[in-house]
Order: sequence, then C-alpha cells, then structure tokens
Amino acid sequence: MTDLEFLDLAERLLLAVEQDCDRINEDTDADMDAQRVGGMVTLVFANRSQIIINLQKPLHEVWLAAKAGGFHYRYDPALGQWLDTKGAGEFFANLSSYASQQSGLELTFSALK
Repeated sequence: MTDLEFLDLAERLLLAVEQDCDRINEDTDADMDAQRVGGMVTLVFANRSQIIINLQKPLHEVWLAAKAGGFHYRYDPALGQWLDTKGAGEFFANLSSYASQQSGLELTFSALK
C-alpha cells in the first residue's frame, strides 16, 4: 500500500467515526464529543472517559486507545477491513464494544458505505 492509499483509507475511517458520533448524539443520550486534530480523533464521553484514535502514517496503522487497552489496526485489502494486528478483531466492531463499555450505552460504529 502506498502512503497516499493509506491516507485515503485512514481518512475515510476517521470521517466514519466523526459521522457516527454525530448520528449517535442525535439518536441517543450518549452526549459524546468528538474532537479532531489532524490525524487524531478523541471521543469524550459524559463520564469524562476517552477513546483516542490516531493515525500512525509511517507504519500504515490506526491506533486506538481505550480503557480496555491500546490496539493497532492495519487495513486488509482482501477483506476491506481494518484488522487488529494481534488478531483481536475488526476496528469498528471493537470501537463499538469499547465505546459501549465506557459510555454505559449500546453504541454502534461502522465504516462508510
């Protein structure tokens, strides 16, 4: 994967997270704030806990930090998904799980269609 391909895919991932935050705030009582600075999105929940999603351009990875721990994801072109580098699942499924745990609400994140 080239740097430009990575940046395109990674930007789509961050955009999907931001759009999901807007949808979640409209549809639920989550009161979640999404703050974007460059290649990083910080989700801040009502209880002040955070999830940080950060692009690691040199490695072509997306890193996610949550109360559950820190996780690295690489894009798998065959599956069209961002997968944990240690085999612990797909980015959006994991983000949904970690955000639900931290917010106390059932929250769902998904890739752009």
